[in-house]
Amino acid sequence: MLRQVTVSGLTIDPFTNSPIMILKDVDSDKAVPIWIGLLEATAIASELENIKFSRPMTHDLLKTVIDVMEVEVKRIEVCDLKDNTYYALIFLNNKDKEISIDARPSDAIALALRTKAPIFVEELVIQKSRRVDLRGQEVVTTEEGKKWTEILESLDPDDFGKYKM
Repeated sequence: MLRQVTVSGLTIDPFTNSPIMILKDVDSDKAVPIWIGLLEATAIASELENIKFSRPMTHDLLKTVIDVMEVEVKRIEVCDLKDNTYYALIFLNNKDKEISIDARPSDAIALALRTKAPIFVEELVIQKSRRVDLRGQEVVTTEEGKKWTEILESLDPDDFGKYKM
């Protein structure tokens, strides 16, 4: 089952200094943290903050190409989580033909924000993300792991400040 989400914020992992994108379920208090690269965080943050650059960034260029070709981004799905790696699909509509393209979630979501396409996460991915240990082990059984699970489950978009670039 797919759950619609929004990008509720970006934050920094205090242990690795890596950006984390927080996806929040629109119908519940569930959240999915996805560690992303700095360039992808910049692309997402610039769109969330409505910052425009004098020259197009990669995701802006891709949106322009999609628009010129009269293709529509229908939706983004974060569809799997394997070995601490998230997977996504970009669904395009090209003259009533649906096409899906494999993508990193950060790139797919940066494009979704630019095209106003809805973003979904597979329920199984939400469940798996709750069991991911921050040190890269799959199932959390330690007290520290349980603490992090509790923190991630109770995330609120207001808990995060704006991501500064």
